[in-house]
Amino acid sequence: MKLIIGLGNPGKEYEQTRHNVGFLFLDALKEKYALPEFAFHKKFNADMTEGFIDEQEKIILAKPQTFMNRTGQSVRALIDFYKIVPEDIIVVADDLDIEIGNYKISEDTRAAGHNGIQSVIDNIGTQDFTRVRIGVETAGGRSERGEIAGDKFVLQNFTPQELQDVEDLFITLQNEI
Repeated sequence: MKLIIGLGNPGKEYEQTRHNVGFLFLDALKEKYALPEFAFHKKFNADMTEGFIDEQEKIILAKPQTFMNRTGQSVRALIDFYKIVPEDIIVVADDLDIEIGNYKISEDTRAAGHNGIQSVIDNIGTQDFTRVRIGVETAGGRSERGEIAGDKFVLQNFTPQELQDVEDLFITLQNEI
């Protein structure tokens, strides 16, 4: 069984923001595998769906409904209930150091300043899980031009073209995890 956690912030105002790219990716996975609609589970404080990949491996998709810096509380509850080992967890999050349209998959890595990832590490007591980092940086590097602070930038909506680039990336990424 695999637990795939998409990081984001709850609420309509955050739906299309860069910080919610983890939620957006889980929506794409749900569609690809024709899983049921996400439903809120109070026990885990998460919107969830589950099913099978190619009728073989069970997957649980979870979108914690905490804010980013408390994501680990939800992940901890899921791990405890389902008895999932950290090696079977995939956490999908935004990354300001990667340009839109790109991603990196890593295992057993530090949070690198991402509050949601740090919350997961702190709550489960290990960084030994798979991390999918989806780029949300603008072409040419918004941070290099000093236009806006990172914590404000990730709360901005994608432009229509950026959102299309992200959705195109999801097609490739779905085959990687």
